[in-house]
Amino acid sequence: MPDAAALPWRVVAGGVRVMVRVQPRARRAGMQGLVPDAAGGVRLRIAVTEAPEDGRANRAVAALLARALDVAPSAASVVAGASAREKIVMVAGDAALLAARLSALVAAHTGTAG
Repeated sequence: MPDAAALPWRVVAGGVRVMVRVQPRARRAGMQGLVPDAAGGVRLRIAVTEAPEDGRANRAVAALLARALDVAPSAASVVAGASAREKIVMVAGDAALLAARLSALVAAHTGTAG
């Protein structure tokens, strides 16, 4: 398994916390691989078509991540960075299953085997 610092998520009680960098007002919504962050870690880059106004982009990020991880939309929510591009999204559920799905998702969008 890769070094935990090289993963854009952390297993926590009740699920996983996913570190993301959001591109609002994108032409197409979707996952765009990994990007470095200021702390020396990595984040999952997510593009959404919504504007960052009235929480629309935050809701779109949570919904997109929930859909990608095959969980209910209510299972994902932005818990930090609501007004910033770098956010933390909490995804509730079986942490081991979610971590495996995230590994597959990252591998599919970065072209690496995880």
